[in-house]
This record gives sequence, structure tokens and C-alpha cells, in this order.
Amino acid sequence: MQTDTHISSSETIIYSKVKSFFKLTKFTLSALVVFSAIITFFTVAETYNWKQVLAICLGGFLVTAAANGFNQIIEKDLDKLMHRTKLRPIPTGNLTVNQAFIICAIFGVIGTIMLWVFTNPLSGIIGFVSIILYALVYTPLKRVTPFSVFVGAIPGALPTLIGAVAATDGFGHISFFAILLFCIQFFWQFPHFWAIAWVSHDDYLRAGFFMLPSKGGRDKSSRSQILVYTLSLFPIALTPFIFNFTGWMSATVVSCMGLVFIIQAYNLFKSGTIADARKLMFGSFVYLPLVQIALMIGHKFLI
Repeated sequence: MQTDTHISSSETIIYSKVKSFFKLTKFTLSALVVFSAIITFFTVAETYNWKQVLAICLGGFLVTAAANGFNQIIEKDLDKLMHRTKLRPIPTGNLTVNQAFIICAIFGVIGTIMLWVFTNPLSGIIGFVSIILYALVYTPLKRVTPFSVFVGAIPGALPTLIGAVAATDGFGHISFFAILLFCIQFFWQFPHFWAIAWVSHDDYLRAGFFMLPSKGGRDKSSRSQILVYTLSLFPIALTPFIFNFTGWMSATVVSCMGLVFIIQAYNLFKSGTIADARKLMFGSFVYLPLVQIALMIGHKFLI
């Protein structure tokens, strides 16, 4: 009986540690980021092999997971103050800072090497830069200025460049089409993150984070800027069509998604309610993958 109890206890501890590592990497969020990289790769690539696809999926995930983990290490004391983060593995003591740092460092190194070796050096460099920007620039700026969201949008959009660059030969290069795809994801992040910040504004204040565009918080200025950036995204998302990278059908899908997104942002502008902010937030999760899929199909078949 004692042996069985000991084994059960050990299994529980192992399960708890594994679960904590998944939380540290923000598994679901990292997987969504990898989707942007792989869908962009398939959009741009003329030919590809399973090694490239695996490198982007696994390497991209490890790089993103490392950035998320370093973010939690840096903000460990602040996470204790917010309801949405107080159960993360470091604040709860399920992982020590040293354990988290080691796993994040390993993930970052392996992810960068995989991208470098199995796709091309430039995609590996971009992956490494995304970790640095997210962990060492964006993270500390969150308590200093609302401009942090602009900075954070850069590493947030870099997965599209990783995917596009991975599809190129030699050292790797950034094409004009890749820049357009990057810009779409870059501008999408403003209504996306600000909708999240609107919903969680009170929680963010507990940690002293400035996540909404106005230091006034949920004020008219923030509402206006959310609407303006959502409106700006509409023509930017159509640039692949304007420059003949896609056809009418994909442009129609992109336009319809953009109009729905604008309506959601306008509803938030009018009401300023958390309910409408939550609708915009969930709308952003639907908008980006559907637009990226439409652009991929439109580019491959020019429809």
C-alpha cells in the first residue's frame, strides 16, 4: 500500500510539472502563433518538404514558447497581483524561476537552431530577434507606456516573416509580399490586444500595466483609436489584391471579414461596454486565420 501510494504521489508530481510547463509556454497561444507562420509558409512557398514544415511548426513553437516563458519569469511578482495570472506556474510555486529559465533557454536555442538549419539562417535570426523583442523590450515597457503595444506588435507579427522567409532559398530574404503579410498581422494586433486590455483593464491596473492606447483607460480616446486602427486594417488587408498577389474571390472574403470587424469595433466605440469589447476580442480570433487562409488560397490559385 505504501509503495502504491508513493507511486501515485510521484505520478501526481510529474503530471503537475508537465502541466506547469504547458502553462509556462502558453501552449494554445503559441500554437495559434505557429499557425500564422505555417500558413504564411504555405502561401509563399512554391515547393517544400516535410523537414521545412516540421521545423516551422516545432521550431516556431519553441521560439514562441520561450518568449512567453521569459515574459512570465520577468513578471513573476506582478502576475501574483492579477486574477488572470495569479495561478501561473511560477506565482503558485509549481515551477521555480531556475526551472522556468532553463526550459525557456533550451526551447529558445533549439527552436532557433531548427529554423536556421532546416529552413534558412534568416528565419532563425528572426525567430531569435522575436524572443529578445518580446521578453526584453515589450515586457518591461508594459508598465511604462501604452506605446508598449506598438513594440509588442512587432514580435507578434514576426511569425509571418518567419514563415515567408523560410520559403526562400539560400540565406533567406524578405519579399515585398512577405512585408504585406507582416503588415496585416501587425495592424490586426492593435484592435486584438486593445479589446483584451479593455476586458481586463481593472486587472491590468493592479499590476500597473498600461495596455490601452490612452492613459485614461476605458475612455473616448481609447475607443477612437481602436476604431481607427480597425478601419486602417481594412485597406491594408486588401494590399495583396491591390498588388495582384491574390484574386477577386479572396479579396471578397477579406473585405467581408473586415466589415464585420469594423462593425464590432464601432459597437465598442458607441457603447464602451466590456460586452462589446469581448465580442471584438473573439472576433479578432476569427478574423486573422480566415483572412490568412483566404490569402493563401487566393495567392495559390489567383482567385
